[in-house]
Amino acid sequence: MAKDDKKDGWKEFFWNPRTREFCGRTAGSWGLILLFYLAFYIFLAGLFTLTMYVMLQTLDDYKPTYQDRLATPGMMIRPKGDELELAYTMQYTETWERYVQALNNFLTLYTDSIQAQKNIECKRDQYFIQEDSGTLKNYPKRSCQFNRTILGNCSGNDLSYGYDLGQPCIIIKLNRVIGLLPGKDSSAPFITCGGKTDDSDKLGELQYYPPDGSFNLMYYPYYGKKSQVNYSQPLVAIKFLNITRNVDVNVECRINANNIPEGTERDKFAGRVSFKLRINSIN
Repeated sequence: MAKDDKKDGWKEFFWNPRTREFCGRTAGSWGLILLFYLAFYIFLAGLFTLTMYVMLQTLDDYKPTYQDRLATPGMMIRPKGDELELAYTMQYTETWERYVQALNNFLTLYTDSIQAQKNIECKRDQYFIQEDSGTLKNYPKRSCQFNRTILGNCSGNDLSYGYDLGQPCIIIKLNRVIGLLPGKDSSAPFITCGGKTDDSDKLGELQYYPPDGSFNLMYYPYYGKKSQVNYSQPLVAIKFLNITRNVDVNVECRINANNIPEGTERDKFAGRVSFKLRINSIN
């Protein structure tokens, strides 16, 4: 009997024919509570929509309203290989042709003819500042030409970029930071590379392109992807002329500027980039 009573109790909870209650509530009670939650969620949706609308009114499509500008911009290399390790054997084309292809792809937009079509020739050694005129927005902003021929023997005039001779080219770029002015007193930031720890004697002679290894001031400031649609990041190429063969060589390249602080050990890409280079030879 107790079991039957329990079963009847559950049935009566779901539907009580005497009081006409479903799950303990009448139709009117269910209607009121559903109406309350409907109004409550409509209010929440409206509040969220209003908040998003007000927030979006404070945003500029071309320039960040608030920006925690990086004190030290990051750096990266091309080609970057697997986990910043480049290893190949000079005599085996298949081991280095992917690096050459990566460089070709990366430098395509820097072809002189393409740069001449999209960008302008700028005055060197000074910032290319393009202010707005009152409420009139100066968009799109112009960009300075960076022709790949500036990279000399690492521009692609040597179709193998020196990889077949064991004199590979590595290209370095400084990450984009909106509004960054990376030098003062007309002193452009420049790149220096060296061997890490015990590898300095294995590095050999380096050749920089442009010769001073600098990022000219005319490519700064950067105004953003939408404001400066044709912007071409300046590059520095390093050619390793006589690096030690058949061993791992750890290389570190740094940015040197009189107003960019050095990076910290917590971020290995802040103002520097480290990579491993191994050139094998079967001779």
